[in-house]
Amino acid sequence: MTDRGRTNRRRVYETLRRRMLTLDLPPGSPLSENELAAALGVSRTPVRESLILLAEEGLVQVFPKVGSFVSRVDPQRVADAQFLREAVELAALDDLPETLDPEIVKELEDNLARQQEPGIALEDFFELDEMFHRGLLALSGHSSAWPTVVSAKGHLDRARRLGLHEANTPELFAGQHVDILRAVTAHDLPLARRTMRTHLREVFADIERIRERKPELFASNDATTPVRRNVVVWD
Repeated sequence: MTDRGRTNRRRVYETLRRRMLTLDLPPGSPLSENELAAALGVSRTPVRESLILLAEEGLVQVFPKVGSFVSRVDPQRVADAQFLREAVELAALDDLPETLDPEIVKELEDNLARQQEPGIALEDFFELDEMFHRGLLALSGHSSAWPTVVSAKGHLDRARRLGLHEANTPELFAGQHVDILRAVTAHDLPLARRTMRTHLREVFADIERIRERKPELFASNDATTPVRRNVVVWD
């Protein structure tokens, strides 16, 4: 594959993945290789290759003789990703040094100030949320673990966004972030761990309620039938 081909595939993959995680391409959306290629100004090859990669992550489902669809949110995958994320982030807290890097602490404090701005857009908050957790890993010397966490939590991120859109209460999560950083800077590890665990499990508080109201967004026991939706594939 040429460098240009790899660049196109990476760009298409990242674009599609972002659209799926931000719910611009909602669960159940049909995915037409021809339409996506035309919208992105590429051939079908990088689109097809990207869909294969996204299928490996569980974000795309392919139904023979029917087509490809954005996968519905799978509660089991959400739980598995939550387990992985909790294990990594709680373990990282155990490795916090006695003297915290003041530059990283300042970045985290600035991040929290931005999270608490009145009327913050949900996607802006979500980006700051991601930066905050990556910063905590950096504080413990484990920033290189973040890409592994990110690659495993596609279903979790969609569930978190559904929860945010449903409740529209980023201030709740911002307040939990404040409590986590306060415990970290006070070197109160037990409190930091308890607060982090509660925070990371908050996604499950709303997921069943959302699932009852919008069952078409979630995977059912029958994974052989695609969701039929009238969704525009690309704007």
